[in-house]
Amino acid sequence: MKIAFKVWGLILACALGVVSVESTAQSFPSRPIKLIVGYPPGGTNDILPRIISPTLAERLGQPVLVENKPGADAMIATEFVARAEPDGYTILVGASGQMVYSPALWAHNPGMITRKPYDPLKDFLPITMIGSDPIVFAVNPSVKANTIKELIALAKANPGKLFYSSGAPPFFVATETFKRVAGVDLTYVPYKGSAASVNGAVAGEVQVHAGSVGPALSQIRAGKLRPLAVTSAKRDPVLPDVPTVRESGLDFEGGMWTGLYAPAGTPRAIIDKLYSELSVILKSDATKTRFANLGYDTNQLGLSPEELGAYHRAQLTRWTKAIKDYNIRIIK
Repeated sequence: MKIAFKVWGLILACALGVVSVESTAQSFPSRPIKLIVGYPPGGTNDILPRIISPTLAERLGQPVLVENKPGADAMIATEFVARAEPDGYTILVGASGQMVYSPALWAHNPGMITRKPYDPLKDFLPITMIGSDPIVFAVNPSVKANTIKELIALAKANPGKLFYSSGAPPFFVATETFKRVAGVDLTYVPYKGSAASVNGAVAGEVQVHAGSVGPALSQIRAGKLRPLAVTSAKRDPVLPDVPTVRESGLDFEGGMWTGLYAPAGTPRAIIDKLYSELSVILKSDATKTRFANLGYDTNQLGLSPEELGAYHRAQLTRWTKAIKDYNIRIIK
């Protein structure tokens, strides 16, 4: 009899749990949602959520606020969300820098941080992809190089004397990988965010800029930066005259991407609700056109949670191996 009561108790508890989750999803959201960005304003990871947040707010019936928490290559923001209540109200704008490149660098640079602040796979649940972008190698117009081959030749003639700006780990890792593939020595100058990195190259503080197409596009169109190559498999539609690095004769490809993530433990019903609304927004012609006009790739917009999760794991494996194989070290 006691066993029967225990069994019925477990069944009742499970049933109540299901009802509670369904009720939570039906009432969600009942207050503002925060999208936490780990980088300063002006870069890709700040621009993308600000484009979609007003429409998402309309569809959900609650404000969707973009909050910047920059610092430590987005570790501060990422750890903040990892430790947040898993209720769907605190969402991470998770860029490849903090979700792939930084963790891969930690694995090969054990002295880089005193403690591991988060696990990019275990501490988060993927929701969807909100953007991806190739890296563009561009130079200050004073640099005597009109192609990536000419830049390589110039760098080989002046080892260590050309400086490149980078505003986040994806660009640092990609450029360090490019250096090894091309056999050149460029000197790394870190900047706090993509906007500052672009401005550094425009001002002539550095000769080369490595970063997303989007934040650099206005300066490229104004003639204040000269694009040499993009790192995507195909040419970028907004820079159709700029060849890929592979077209230029080097076996190299890379880029950055941005997804939305909830803290681990967030009910699946809430993940599904957020994804269903975001999917409509991201796959709409209006959003794709706006993103494309700003220089962002639209091919992977709106990946499902499962698709983003698989892509994330594959990227982490790939770049962890590349950092180890090329012995990429953080320069302090």
